Amino acid sequence: MELRDELFEHLPFTVFSVAAGMAVLGFMTYGAMAKDRELVERGSRSLFHVFHPLHMLFSATATTAMFWRHERRWLKAIVIGVIGSLGVCGLSDIFLPYVSGFLLGVRMQLHVCIIEHPQLILPYVLVGLAVGFILSPTTRKGTIFSHSAHVVVSSMASLLYLVSYGLHDWVSVGGLVLIYMVLAVMLPCCTSDIVFPLLLISEPADKAKMRAAFSEQR
Repeated sequence: MELRDELFEHLPFTVFSVAAGMAVLGFMTYGAMAKDRELVERGSRSLFHVFHPLHMLFSATATTAMFWRHERRWLKAIVIGVIGSLGVCGLSDIFLPYVSGFLLGVRMQLHVCIIEHPQLILPYVLVGLAVGFILSPTTRKGTIFSHSAHVVVSSMASLLYLVSYGLHDWVSVGGLVLIYMVLAVMLPCCTSDIVFPLLLISEPADKAKMRAAFSEQR
């Protein structure tokens, strides 16, 4: 019940974030196609390598901060922050857009940044972990901000991957893109920032505190 409630709570914001990302992408596509159609792919690919690492940063921050506020175990918090960012962000930004492209009838290219560009990704994750440790004791708003930024940046990263690595003519299937990207953003982001830390907290009392914190943030 709680997971379902959390997903419904986040659905409107996720839809608005993806829609805003599509609007930005639409302006980019229009501007690029006015000059050279190949600019859409090249420009989107470059921007993906900006938004995807930023997604890692905000995800590591939100996941680490949420866990660290309720359980003070350094190693466990680091492991959760790393898995919650590298694993779940890869799912949201790469794997789900990759599958979505195939469902839309496009032959997608698989590009896993942590394998091909570890020097690009890992510094963002490390900074995100550090910020997560700093934020959590000082302000509850820190987790709200990092999660909100996480959703917005994830929306752009997922859309940019879809366009960069296969679905260049995305406008004609924009409705399906909206649906697929909402799912690609909402499910992993909620899992990473909320469900994942909650499941791995050891003490039942701490889990109760975290649930209360979620209720206050709504």
